[in-house]
Amino acid sequence: MASKAVNDAVIALIEGAWGNTTPIIKPNQEGETPTDGGAFLTIQFPVATEEHIGMAAVGNRTFRENGAIRLVLSTPRGEGIDQALTRIETLRNALRANDSVPHLKLLSPSPAFLDDGNDSGSYFVLSSVCEYYFDNFA
Repeated sequence: MASKAVNDAVIALIEGAWGNTTPIIKPNQEGETPTDGGAFLTIQFPVATEEHIGMAAVGNRTFRENGAIRLVLSTPRGEGIDQALTRIETLRNALRANDSVPHLKLLSPSPAFLDDGNDSGSYFVLSSVCEYYFDNFA
């Protein structure tokens, strides 16, 4: 799981870019699929590690968190993939454009994964993964 600073920064960034396009399900948030069968976005932080990378006086020691952000977009099946791919590209562009969060570097978000596993019940599911690193000074 990502640190609170990374979690908060990434969620704010995605909410800012996403607006009210679809509901967003955040980590450890109870949420059900929309009752109208509409699309929704899930934000996940499946892995994170931290290492001490710089010695200095207390308050200036550098600890680097490395991890990944996974965005999962579920859209109703049978609508084609154009709108879903456009939505994923909007999210990828938002992650690429991040320069507002000090010490957080978002690396290249992956293109959407497309294969036979995209069909999941009533939904067509696309995901993108973005590696990050975050330098924390303590």
